[in-house]
Amino acid sequence: MARTSYSWQIAVVLLAFLFVPIHCLKPHNASQEQILLEIQHLLYYPVVLSSWNNATDFCNTVQSSSVTVVCYEDLVTQLHIISGDKATPLPKDFSIDTFFATLVRLPSLKVLKLVSLGLWGQLPATISQLSSLEILNITSNHFTGTIQPEITSLTNLQSLVLDDNKFTGWIPARINFLSRLSVLSLKNNLLNGMLPESLGSLVDLRVLALSHNNFSGQVPDLRSLTNLQVLELEDNSLGPEFPRVSDRIISIVLRDNKFTAGLPEQLHFFYQLKKLDIALNRFTGPFLTSILSLPSVTYLDIEGNRFTGKLFEDLACNPELVYVDLSANLLTGRLPSCLVSSNARNVAYDGNCLTTNNGNEARTQKPISFCSNEALAVGIIPRHHKEGKGSKVALAFGITGGIIGVIMLVGVAFLIFRQVHGKKVVKPPSPVVSTATSSYTSKLLSDARYVTRAMKLATLGLPPHRTFSLEELEEATNGFDTSTFIGESSHDQMYRGQLRDGSWVAIQCLKMKRNQSMQSFTRHIELISKLRHQHLVSALGHCFEFYLDDSSVSRLFLVFEYAPNGTLRDWISGNDSGKTLSWSQRIAAAIGIVKGIQFLHSGVFPQLFSSNLKITDILLDQNFTAKISCYNLPLLDQTIEKIINYPIHTFLLTFPPISRVSNPEKLDVYDFGVILLETILAKPLRTQKEVESVKQQFHTRITADDGAINDLIDPAVRDACCDQSLTTMAEICSRCLENDPSERPSVEDMLWNLQFAAQVQEAWRSSEGSPISSSRRAITEQ
Repeated sequence: MARTSYSWQIAVVLLAFLFVPIHCLKPHNASQEQILLEIQHLLYYPVVLSSWNNATDFCNTVQSSSVTVVCYEDLVTQLHIISGDKATPLPKDFSIDTFFATLVRLPSLKVLKLVSLGLWGQLPATISQLSSLEILNITSNHFTGTIQPEITSLTNLQSLVLDDNKFTGWIPARINFLSRLSVLSLKNNLLNGMLPESLGSLVDLRVLALSHNNFSGQVPDLRSLTNLQVLELEDNSLGPEFPRVSDRIISIVLRDNKFTAGLPEQLHFFYQLKKLDIALNRFTGPFLTSILSLPSVTYLDIEGNRFTGKLFEDLACNPELVYVDLSANLLTGRLPSCLVSSNARNVAYDGNCLTTNNGNEARTQKPISFCSNEALAVGIIPRHHKEGKGSKVALAFGITGGIIGVIMLVGVAFLIFRQVHGKKVVKPPSPVVSTATSSYTSKLLSDARYVTRAMKLATLGLPPHRTFSLEELEEATNGFDTSTFIGESSHDQMYRGQLRDGSWVAIQCLKMKRNQSMQSFTRHIELISKLRHQHLVSALGHCFEFYLDDSSVSRLFLVFEYAPNGTLRDWISGNDSGKTLSWSQRIAAAIGIVKGIQFLHSGVFPQLFSSNLKITDILLDQNFTAKISCYNLPLLDQTIEKIINYPIHTFLLTFPPISRVSNPEKLDVYDFGVILLETILAKPLRTQKEVESVKQQFHTRITADDGAINDLIDPAVRDACCDQSLTTMAEICSRCLENDPSERPSVEDMLWNLQFAAQVQEAWRSSEGSPISSSRRAITEQ
């Protein structure tokens, strides 16, 4: 009996030892789990936290881009809650003080990211209790009031990102207490006042982004910030003197402020400077041409200032310079040849007093007297200025310019007269003329490469390319709702959206990698923004989304025109509803495609070849105007792999080594031939084998007796086209499909013959009357 009692006591002791560790190991962890669930409750159970429950093992859950919990020794050290949508403010009974009182019960937090959660109210002073914080990101919420000075007690803070809120007031004067700060981003708020001098003490600062606020006054001395790489002060009221910064800086954006002084001579030594954007200020004094040859510079925008000075053709440029905008200044002389000759640059320089050899360019320049008078008006005396001689020279240039202008107007009037009256004459039947000329010659388009952006936009009727906010795009797509989803590939998704003005757009979302440089994105945006043509799906704007811990780009959004009528194939060979295009509309679509190809080949700078065109890449807008939706660009310095085409909208492709291909323009001619073949026959051609088979039949019928080709023509239009028009279309199609590239026609040749086919078709319909039935007129009844 005693032994039994003793054994029972031993068992009790063993059980006690087994249970004691359970109670000792997880009391704190269980408390942290309870805090996280309480945070979920205080945030009104957002969708991104829908998987959290009492059984969740927070320290071992799978991390995602939306929700991340990181623990060290069972203590939460990182908390990321990021909503993909711009959340509306939380309900009225939400308490920001209660929320932060709960957060501070996680004292080991080093990283706190609360993005787009609808948080509102003033940032509580209790945030100072999170003394271990190294990264704080509360972007895209609805915080108001001033930035509490208590935040400066977070001495371990390395990244402070408060973008896209409604903070007001000044930056805390004690900001220098955050001595370890490397990223300070306060963009898109309502902050005002002068920038504190203490900013100049943040020696570890790498990124200072204060754009889109109401700051005013002089920028403090930042020369001691030798680690500063990015300075973004766009859209404030800062000035008048250029900021004093270290010569190691990489990017300076001062756009749309009130800087009025000249550029500092020290800019000559900014050997790491890649981007300088000082547009839309009132800088005066001579333009430092040495900036063009800085060893790292790739982007320069001085538009809308009052810089003076004379440019020379032999000025040197950095070979990597890809974007230059000198527009709307007081520059004279000639554009440097290094800017004209390179195929990798976009150059704008209208609104100056430059001398050009091109009539179109001359119209965008002002007389030299204008720049001299404007310079004197702001107190700038041009170098070697002599009043008498200068006036005579200005007068001589003015008279000469007037005479040249009159001669050009007479010449233009004569050309218009001939063009109008020439259209009344139907050319004799000579369907395929290899030496035919056209009003859209390569020479004309080559000369138009530097036509001002304003003139191009005016002719297209398109809104200017602009930067969209993520909020605008989310509103346009209802938070990128699945109902707006169009298609996707391994690297991107396409959405349909409606902007606030009622216009429809297509939005392409590309996922970026952290190792991709901002400069490559900028270069691609600048290139694609210049592709504006009535037969291209034009880019309307873009939007960047950043990784908030290191300010690198996480997602790139490209906004394009939306073509609601789908692809050309849908209306010819891929539609089961019976809807189709008339013969005249098919010719019009073909002409539009060729004009788009011609623009890509010779109307832009650099020229774009080998776009790998397919009929599914030709979209039809609300007026059934054909638009090319894919064109070849050197995409992001080739840092993104090839994007797989999908049949709705595809805009970005890889950049093959065209320089190694002879007659690269003839690659697009062959692709157009395939499109034209399907347009004529209404037979889907999805593989090269199918193309070769149908091409042989097509060649055989063309060389046979008259009428043999009719058996292959789409029955829907067989009786609605005249023989002359059909023969012209068939023969130019056959020539485009020649195996030998040198035997294929030029783009101008194709355009002339297609226009001839349209002309004789219209004349036949007008004089003879087309036997087309009502179901085949224009587009069949929809």
